[in-house]
Amino acid sequence: MKPKLYSFWRSSAAFRVRIALNLKGINYDIFPVHLSKDGGDQLSETYANKNPNRLVPLLEDGHNSLHQSVAIIEYLEEIHAQPALLPKLAIDRAWVRALALDIASDIHPIDNLRVLRYLVKKLGISTQAKEDWYQHWISVGLDSLEKRLINDQRVGRFVYGDQPGLIDICLVPQIFNALSAKMDMSPYPTIMRIFNECMKLPAFIDASWEKQIDAEGPNPTSAYQ
Repeated sequence: MKPKLYSFWRSSAAFRVRIALNLKGINYDIFPVHLSKDGGDQLSETYANKNPNRLVPLLEDGHNSLHQSVAIIEYLEEIHAQPALLPKLAIDRAWVRALALDIASDIHPIDNLRVLRYLVKKLGISTQAKEDWYQHWISVGLDSLEKRLINDQRVGRFVYGDQPGLIDICLVPQIFNALSAKMDMSPYPTIMRIFNECMKLPAFIDASWEKQIDAEGPNPTSAYQ
């Protein structure tokens, strides 16, 4: 039985899991969960019974149900060892996990849809203020990441060496968001070089926004490339 992935085409977290599944060569079925239409499918009791935190992604693998994208990816790494998404050495695995979490834990959570919606609908901030918030926190995170990568000898074609892994999986969806927001990416030459290498691979291309069965918009990277 194929795993079931509950996903939204623009969800960064679901995007990560789609990439990981593709890299691992795992066949899976997508079950769209629209995060904004009619108030959001994720808020329905039907979905909440599956995933009480009312977010995507959710992966159902047989009788097992998993949430949180990084935990899902590490599960996939443990049950499908090849191709490896983490290095062999413990110190390098820690480095990879830390940079991935810089994105998944520090940048993404304060810029995701429910936070932006709360800022506007509950706190009454303007659209411009919301955009300033969004770009500020992405910039803070990418500034730090660029500085860490620019002179690190572990960086190769991808963030760690010449095979894509956990950091790249987290990075690409975040760059999609930045490009969609029309951010100036010139301060991040290392990041953008790696991003473009990732976007040459079918695993990343097939996981991207416009390739999803519930897609409602174009790939924001086309103007950049």
